Order: sequence, then C-alpha cells, then structure tokens
Amino acid sequence: MFEGFTRTDIDTSGARIHLRHGGKGPPLLLLHGNPQTHCIWHRIANRLAKDFHVVAADLRGYGDSSAPEPGENNINYSFRAMAQDQVEVMEKLGYKEFFVAGQDRGARVAHRMAVDHPQRVKKVAIVDILPNYHIWTNASKNWAMKSWHWLFMAQPPDLPERMMGSVPAQWYMERKLSKPGIGLGFFDPEAFAEYVRCFNEKTIRGSCYDYRACATCDLDMDTADRKAGHKIKMPALVVWGGRSHTGTVYGDLLKIWSDYAENLTGGPLPCGHYVSEEAPDGLYDWFMKFFPN
Repeated sequence: MFEGFTRTDIDTSGARIHLRHGGKGPPLLLLHGNPQTHCIWHRIANRLAKDFHVVAADLRGYGDSSAPEPGENNINYSFRAMAQDQVEVMEKLGYKEFFVAGQDRGARVAHRMAVDHPQRVKKVAIVDILPNYHIWTNASKNWAMKSWHWLFMAQPPDLPERMMGSVPAQWYMERKLSKPGIGLGFFDPEAFAEYVRCFNEKTIRGSCYDYRACATCDLDMDTADRKAGHKIKMPALVVWGGRSHTGTVYGDLLKIWSDYAENLTGGPLPCGHYVSEEAPDGLYDWFMKFFPN
C-alpha cells in the first residue's frame, strides 16, 4: 500500500501526527474515520498522487498518532482540535492552502476545518456523513439502532474502554466493520490487519473521547455556528453510500447539507459506509471532477 509514499510523524501544538505523503501537484489532505486509520485511502491514494501531493494522516488518538489527555469538557478531542492538528501538519509540509477530503470522523474534522479555517481550505469533500448538529437534533430509533456506537462510546470513562478492551481486537473489528447485508469481503487483508493492529488501549481511549467530545463540546460549537449562521463557503462535495446507514436513514444528503454549505455538489454511490474501500473508482471519479477545477 502507498507505494512511493514517505512515512513520517509531525509534531503539532497538541499532538504527534503520523502520516504518509507522496505525489506531485496541489496538496490534498485525506482524513479517515472510526475505528480505522489513514489506510482507508490505499485504493485511491496512488492514483490521486499522479495529480496531487497526497497527505494521508492519522487523526489524534487513532492509528499511530498520539492520544493527548482529554482536557476539560473533552475539548482536546473536539473536531476543532483535530482540525488544528492537520492545519499545522500541512503548514509544516509547506502549505498554507490545500484541498481536504474526509470520510466518517475525518469528514467531521474537514467540516470543522472548513468553517474555522476558510483561508486555508480551498475545497472540501465530505464522505458519508451529515452535520453533527443535524444528527443530534434529528435522532430517531432507526438512526440509533444503526449508529449504536455513538451512544455507547460517549458514555463516561471507563465503561466503554473496559468493555471494548476486554475482547480481542480482531473480534471487535470484524463485528464493528461488518454491516448487515454487506459484510467484510471488500476489505483488503493488509488494510484490515492495520486496523486491528492499531486498535489498542491508546486508540480505544482516544476514540471514546472523540465520541464524548462529539456529544459535548462539538455540539456546543455546532449550535453556536447555527445561531451565528456560519456555513461552509468554499466549494463543497458531499458523497455517500446509498446502502450506508447514513444513506438508508436520511436519503438525499444534499437536501440536508444545502443548509450548511453555500456551494454544494455531489451524490450517492452504490455502496455502504466505507466508500473509499467499497467504491474506490466512483469516489476517485468524483474527486477528479471536483478538486482540479
């Protein structure tokens, strides 16, 4: 995976971020979701590197990045803190402006980055999520049954940490990543092994604080943005899996995102939640239509 890419760690003001980068052209930052690592991009990273300088990074608390202490009200695992990490990473790589694409939690980081750092983000691609504010203010039984981990992992420490750490990482990953009617067959064994390797005490703790922040300080920030009318102003791409929990619960995501972004395009792909691994060709095509222009 990531043939020809350079693997490195970059210290930011809040964490040590692990990443791979390679290719030539305008900078494109790629961010992953839970409970995975930057390896989710392995099926399209090399193709993108023909046209971009691709930076695939592990979020703080995930993969081989560090997991700082949570701070008051879980603030050190807010999407704002995660976005700040990545802005500093890109600056240390020589870029004050860049493209960014995120899937799952990484898409939430990208959303926050686009709002907080409009002078940095030239275009943003958001893969298979809805805004945090919309999720919490439109919760339903259907959503809760398909997104059970949101409520479980947000419980006070160390209940979810101890329960998640009490079973083998392989067992947990197989059950967490396998979605009804879709399974695990699309995962590359090497990538899946990386997800299992990185699912250790550090990642369990960091990812739980991520979900606690999502329900606390992140929601506070998102509520303030809604009241102030803050939206994504740069061009935004929203792509989702038509068979994912997001697509099956909410339908046309563009209708919802249009209330959060001013310049929007996108659509569904015939896959589940793990779009970059289930439908890499379709996602690559969307990226190539959106980012270069």
